[in-house]
Amino acid sequence: MAAVSIPFSSTRAPGSMIASADQLATQAGMSIYSLGGNAIDAAIATNAAIAVTSPQLCGLGGDLFALVHVDCKVFAINASGRAGSGSSAADMRDEGLQEMPFRHDIRTVTVPGCVDGWCALHAQFGRLPLARILAPAIRLAEDGFPASPLLVGSLNRLDDRGRISLHELVTQALRPGDGVRRPGVARALRSVAADGRDGFYLGEFGDGLRHMARGLFNQSDLSKPGPEWVQPLSQPAFTKVLHTIPPNSQGYLTLGAAGLADRLDLPGDPNDPLWAHLLIEAATAAGHDRPAVLFDGADGAALLASIAGRLGDIDVGSSSHRVVPTVDGDTTYLCTVDSERMGVSLIQSNASGFGSWLVEPNTQINLHNRGLGFSLEEGHLGELAPGRRPPHTLSPALATNADGSLAAVFGTMGGDAQPQILLQIAARLFVHGESPAMAINAGRWALNGPVTGFDTWTAAEGPHVIVEGHIAEQWSDGLRALGHRVVMLPPFDSSFGHAHAIVVEPNGLLVGAADPRTRVGSVAGL
Repeated sequence: MAAVSIPFSSTRAPGSMIASADQLATQAGMSIYSLGGNAIDAAIATNAAIAVTSPQLCGLGGDLFALVHVDCKVFAINASGRAGSGSSAADMRDEGLQEMPFRHDIRTVTVPGCVDGWCALHAQFGRLPLARILAPAIRLAEDGFPASPLLVGSLNRLDDRGRISLHELVTQALRPGDGVRRPGVARALRSVAADGRDGFYLGEFGDGLRHMARGLFNQSDLSKPGPEWVQPLSQPAFTKVLHTIPPNSQGYLTLGAAGLADRLDLPGDPNDPLWAHLLIEAATAAGHDRPAVLFDGADGAALLASIAGRLGDIDVGSSSHRVVPTVDGDTTYLCTVDSERMGVSLIQSNASGFGSWLVEPNTQINLHNRGLGFSLEEGHLGELAPGRRPPHTLSPALATNADGSLAAVFGTMGGDAQPQILLQIAARLFVHGESPAMAINAGRWALNGPVTGFDTWTAAEGPHVIVEGHIAEQWSDGLRALGHRVVMLPPFDSSFGHAHAIVVEPNGLLVGAADPRTRVGSVAGL
């Protein structure tokens, strides 16, 4: 293996645990445990805090998915937003557009699902009052927080229009450690604490969103709660049962690829380049048709059945060069487990670095661009239309044992590469028995478009395999010998996601790790 120091070791605790991409958010959640809150309360508090401190990753203007394990049962909530009543793919085609705009266009904004998701999770499973749960995030927004290096770096990548739109952040977060206050976000959180989802969607934020959208959203779009409790998608693999969110999430790709890999003869040593090759081939066999088959309402079980029939498509000795979708994304993942072994796997996102780079003017909450997932092709099953949810990259994961007890909660940011990253982590955790820190710290591969990173399914030559600089030394030459086009990136690069995991050991102890690629992530237990 390449010589590299392990940045973090696993954290162990007998009671409760949180792992997130921001230590301030982790501590916000831990404070809720100390007040008697459960894993749902802690997850909402953690998410609310990171929504304040890391608007480049997530926020109240984004979407949310979560898996919840309670008493040997798994529940799933889809809190991704729907397109507004004024949405029209035909109008956009008439303008000459062939795909959804990337930035600076309100039509890529669907009704943000985050706050609706919090309120639905809290109503079903919460223990403490919302006002108490949101109090740490409100303090951070009102009193201020130190700008992280990732926040400052992300702001430096804005264009001129983006800097004007996000001026509240741009003028404060000039250097890491600079104090940042977000009074509008604090008001929005107070409204949620006082009046629930209506305080947000029918209050100051909702009014500003309707005004700036110029007919895209009407009062009805914002007054109807959007989250749905859905049947989780589940499949046995790697000695566990893996669970995720059904479509419109791409989570089925994690399960489908794991099912294929579980039927292959994986090497006993993950440092063997054949290990990486077989997982790459399983991921591409599972995902190469995703743009055509993933849409709001797609049959997840049928998609898994289709993938299960592709084992013969995998060449053990050579790269297939199948084209699969790979687009970068900015997201946050967090997980919580409490002393009663309720587990929460929660993912929340703007889509891509501050989202649309548009800001609701009253609260200065930046808006996601999840509408990027829609197609503008006439008749496509994922075509933009009022009330539809876009195909979604967000895909949290949860694993149970054969008896239904909680085995692990895990997930990652990483755009279209999320299933690829989760596949590697799941194999390391459950096949090879690695600790969470070993599995998360280990060098990763991911698939990436050869020119822009957004051309993976349009470029004739197919994707590159990008690998981290601290991978096993034999991976690079070994993958090239198997026909892969390999590009080396620096060690612990954020292009490979921010993954976290909490595992329940057979003796009942919790073992968790946060991803060092976050720079400010943390795991804590008690």
